[in-house]
Amino acid sequence: MAPHFLFPPNLQALEKVEEQEDYQDNRLFVQNAIDVSNFRASELEGFVKGVSFDLSDKELYCIEDQDVFDRVYSSVRGFSSLTPSCKSILAESLRSNFSVLLPNVDSLVRVSQAQNDDETPMLDRVTSYRNAFKIYSFFLFHIILTEESNTGSSNNVKVTASTRKKQTVNSWNWEWQRGRMLNLIANSLEINISLLFGSSDPDENYLSFVVKIQKPKMLCHIIGSCATKYHYTEQSSASIMHLIHKHDFVVTHMADIVAFAEKKYADGTLACSLIREVGRTNPKSYVKDTAGAENIGRFLVELADRLPKLVSTNIGLLIPHFGGESYKIRNALVAVLGKLVAKAFKDVEGEVSSKSIRLQTKQAMLEILLERCRDISAYTRSRALQVWAELCEEHSVSIGLWNEVAAVAAGRLEDKSAFVRKSALNLLIMMLQHNPFGPQLRIASFKATLEQYKKKLNELEPVKTAEGMSDGVPSDNDLSNGEVDNGNAEEVTNYQPENLVDSLADTEQEVPSKDSPVPDVGNLKQTKALVASLEAGLKFSECISATMPTLLQLMASSSATDVENTILLLMRCRQFQIDGAEACLRKMLPLVFSQDKSIYEAVENAFVTIYITKSLVETAKNLLNLAIDSNVGDQASLEFIVGALVSKGDISSGVISALWDFFCFNVNGTTAEQCRGALAILCMAAKSSSAILGSHLQDIIDIGFGRWAKVEPLLARTACIAIQRLSNEDKKKLVLSNGSRVFSILESLITGLGLPDNIWYAAADKAIDHVYTIHPTPDTLVADLVKKSLSSVFCGRRGDALHNDIVSGNSTALPTVQVAKLSRYLFVTSHVAMNQLVYIESCVRKIQKQKGNKEKVDSEGTENAETQKDNNINAELGLAASEDAILDTLAERAEKEIVCGSSSEKNLIGECAPFLSKLCRNFVLMQKYPLLQASAMLALCRFMIIDAKFCDENLQLLFTVVENAPSETVRSNCTIALGDLAVRFPNLLEPWTENMYARLKDPSVSVRKNAVLVLSHLILNDMMKVKGYVNEMAIRVEDNDERISSLAKLFFHELSKKGSNPIYNLLPDILGKLSTQDLQKDSFYNIMQFLIGSIKKDKQMESLVEKLCNRFSGVTDVVQWENISYCLSQLSFTEKGVKRLIESFKTYEHALFEDSVVDHFRNVINKSKKFAKPELKVCIEEFEEKLNKFHNERKEQEVTAKKAELHRQKVANVETFVTNANDGEESAESEVAEGVSDGEVANTSTEEETETPNDEPRHELVEPDEPSGASSEVTEQEEETEVQSSRVERRGALRSRATRSHVKDLKTPLPATTQRIIRSRRKVEQ
Repeated sequence: MAPHFLFPPNLQALEKVEEQEDYQDNRLFVQNAIDVSNFRASELEGFVKGVSFDLSDKELYCIEDQDVFDRVYSSVRGFSSLTPSCKSILAESLRSNFSVLLPNVDSLVRVSQAQNDDETPMLDRVTSYRNAFKIYSFFLFHIILTEESNTGSSNNVKVTASTRKKQTVNSWNWEWQRGRMLNLIANSLEINISLLFGSSDPDENYLSFVVKIQKPKMLCHIIGSCATKYHYTEQSSASIMHLIHKHDFVVTHMADIVAFAEKKYADGTLACSLIREVGRTNPKSYVKDTAGAENIGRFLVELADRLPKLVSTNIGLLIPHFGGESYKIRNALVAVLGKLVAKAFKDVEGEVSSKSIRLQTKQAMLEILLERCRDISAYTRSRALQVWAELCEEHSVSIGLWNEVAAVAAGRLEDKSAFVRKSALNLLIMMLQHNPFGPQLRIASFKATLEQYKKKLNELEPVKTAEGMSDGVPSDNDLSNGEVDNGNAEEVTNYQPENLVDSLADTEQEVPSKDSPVPDVGNLKQTKALVASLEAGLKFSECISATMPTLLQLMASSSATDVENTILLLMRCRQFQIDGAEACLRKMLPLVFSQDKSIYEAVENAFVTIYITKSLVETAKNLLNLAIDSNVGDQASLEFIVGALVSKGDISSGVISALWDFFCFNVNGTTAEQCRGALAILCMAAKSSSAILGSHLQDIIDIGFGRWAKVEPLLARTACIAIQRLSNEDKKKLVLSNGSRVFSILESLITGLGLPDNIWYAAADKAIDHVYTIHPTPDTLVADLVKKSLSSVFCGRRGDALHNDIVSGNSTALPTVQVAKLSRYLFVTSHVAMNQLVYIESCVRKIQKQKGNKEKVDSEGTENAETQKDNNINAELGLAASEDAILDTLAERAEKEIVCGSSSEKNLIGECAPFLSKLCRNFVLMQKYPLLQASAMLALCRFMIIDAKFCDENLQLLFTVVENAPSETVRSNCTIALGDLAVRFPNLLEPWTENMYARLKDPSVSVRKNAVLVLSHLILNDMMKVKGYVNEMAIRVEDNDERISSLAKLFFHELSKKGSNPIYNLLPDILGKLSTQDLQKDSFYNIMQFLIGSIKKDKQMESLVEKLCNRFSGVTDVVQWENISYCLSQLSFTEKGVKRLIESFKTYEHALFEDSVVDHFRNVINKSKKFAKPELKVCIEEFEEKLNKFHNERKEQEVTAKKAELHRQKVANVETFVTNANDGEESAESEVAEGVSDGEVANTSTEEETETPNDEPRHELVEPDEPSGASSEVTEQEEETEVQSSRVERRGALRSRATRSHVKDLKTPLPATTQRIIRSRRKVEQ
């Protein structure tokens, strides 16, 4: 019988060692190893073919013969040096023999059962088969491992073109061979090899060698069989865990292995062992091993997806990891719970008790998922919300739990993390899409339907006792308990699409009346379920509707994902008719101006989806309704997006035709308001295609300025805008054909009284602009307009008389004219002046453009040599430059003549300027007529913008009005005008910078908002330097009005992008000024935290550390110490920053007695320890010890100083007491004289005083007229002195001695009166 073959730890262990011969004689070893690496190619090929011939010619178990075994061993040992053909021959011979050997095991079993009498030959054959099985398996394993290691190393070597060609010719197909070998090894584990190994468990060395094959494709069969069939679970689990920790690509394959083992052998031991291994691991170990934690988490999720029921029974082993610090493990467990809820509890068949337990388990999992939505890690919160979205998509959330999930998702919309908000938005979108309540979620519809079904329920439900009520369907409170009521929830869902949805569909057009009939849903139980479902649906609708304010805030978020997902959610809300969704969607229009391309595309896509439909009339109606309901800001946004859509073709010519039909009243039921909206949209579209308006010029004039303008006053203003948007050709055509009619209409509109005041100003504004746009000589026409407006004001009375009355302060002059007419006159005059300034500038640009075109033509060679010579001479003499100077001089002169005019002549507008100035200075009159003040101040500001001299003369008046005017409209207008003045005349406005910043403290919200906007515009566009008053802008960060706060934050955010971040230089000054103002601590902290957060550079942070530390030196206020130390604690420290803080210790050591200051420094230390290296950490710890030491010392010094101050106050009070006693000298002497004359009385009093208890001292000898506080302090001092002195028998002697010691301590000579008192007391005692 051949020796036994045992699996060695490696190939070289098969070679026999002489020292081990004593106890290894019964094992098969290599006797004659041959080194094939020294063979030539022909010798090597012959040697391998000889081995292959012996293997194929002899019996299968011939490999245990010593000669064949030695030669096979030598070939396998030198397998790497074999040629590809030799490798193929040897591997194929071993594989084919092993494949033939495997089926013979079954025949061997049958033969063994037939030969029961003679067992010895049978045992020999079994031994031979077992040896052959092991030897073939071992050599195949070694070939696989050798080739895999060679393949892995060759992948790291760069392959050149020549080696690539050589490999394609001579290489053997290892991928194909490997697959065949692994399949064979996997099949070898499937046969009944218990007979070979003598037990159900094979040789442990054999199984350990099998498990070493770490290739994922065939591991399912190999490891699954080893772990399950042959009970090699513990070792297999260790191998799998090692692979998962080491390689992320094997996670899916490992899950397949475990699932294969469980399904094929119906044994979940391997899966349970792995879950137990993960649960047994210390959660802290996953904190450092982040890659391993991620791989383990992915494996658990894959395993739960494949084996949900098995994982659900072992989930308790993993729950403790929710308390670990690794968020990746918590993320995975959240995903695992989601898989289990969706898949593990679908079939709840079985006994009632087991069903109840499974439902309770599911409910517990859902509660954990809800709890994880509030996890400390944003990643886990986001993952939990994503899992809930998946559950909603798979319809795994019951109605009872629906509103609780919705409330959690609504709360997470305000999460500080952007991706959590994104997940919450996606969850709400998914909940709306898969909601069980119907396609329409209007609150009014739900309430009406619910009320009807409640009435029907009351009719069906008889009068019951309280006990009988428990037999019905659970109420809404019961449904809210979650999965325990899943059966009822499913029942509601089953018939809901036929009843609830239909009933809500009936209410789409109008809310049903209380008396309208409702569909019958069946018996009492079903009606109760429907009522409960309606109540849940109403609650869900209210929950989504309540999120609209938060969604509005998210649309203003700086995160593009917030904006995009918010728009998607609002679109979904609009689809389900959620209350408030339509209004919120209109708020997205200003986002078209966003610089983020993704946000603009999201807004544009939403706009097209909502408002651009297949029906042309419907699309036109949607657009004109938008124009009607939009404010000024929305109209600008709408104009931008309409122009873009017209350019792209999304708004087609058919929609334009439908809009013209609405404007011309060709659509039945069109109102004047819709007519105006249609024309407004056409004006917007004309910005991209001016030809749109040219085809309906006559309609614009007839309808826009006709009788419909009286019905809809804003129609005339819109018609003026339409005429301004005409192309140049259409404008010329209009002037030639209908010029006189158009101008007469505009004149009557401006000077007439047909429009109300709230409409007239806007219409007159556009009408005057229109005159300057299309009239060839607008100054002549507007002169007539100003004259007519002036004559309508005074009604024949001379203007100079009214002017004199105003100057003299006669308030009775104004009632002779109408204030409304005077206000209109001032508006017309000032607006004409502004347009005249713009007209002069346009004429100058036109002349310059003509000159440039002429020079361009001349430079192209069209001029002759003589002209070229003249131009050269003019250039040398500077005549060309003088032409430009002349043009500038003429333009400047024309601008000055608008308001001031020349000294000899007075123009029409210049005549109004002094009158206007006097009018505005009459504050009593202005307060009496607020409308007149608004119009007059607006006109004054316009005149000041036009002329520098007039501006300088009235600048003080303007700031007086902007500070003291009672009307916030006037203050707002003046604040806006200050911005224009600062742009036009910066030198004049520079001395008034502080007054401009003062507008930020105005009590009116609108004034403060305009001040923030104006200053932001001036500073960010470099029209005003950031002065030392920017702290006022910083205070607006904590403004009570949210919009002002957002604008202030936006200002500082944009300011931080300029240059090297000016906030870095401004921060110390802002800190100092904010510390001196009456500002709440929380507000100060929020402001400084925001400002410091805008500084990103490490160098600036390091410099700020030094700057802030230096501010401690010149500050003695404790509040400022606290503020500076707080700012230090908010900085992002680097290693250099920490060192600078430590080096600057001398600058702030005097402030360390304050507890709050030290607390802020300790926060800095705690933050620094997190990133500090070992060397720096030692310095930080030393700094911390030094800090604590100085804090304790300063604290003790402060306590000592307070005690000394208290003692000094007591001494001062005693001195005051002594001084007052000196003042009462005469009265004291008389009292003493009386006491001396009556000695017996004195002795009696002394005896009584001696008998008085010690704890009640008497003070009867001296009773000065002193305040109670002083006397009490003196008494305390005397008592303290008495305690320190030695005891005596007599109280009077004790007091006198105490008095002497006290006087000695004070080192003050006693007054004569006190000395007499002491001497008299001594005599009495004697």
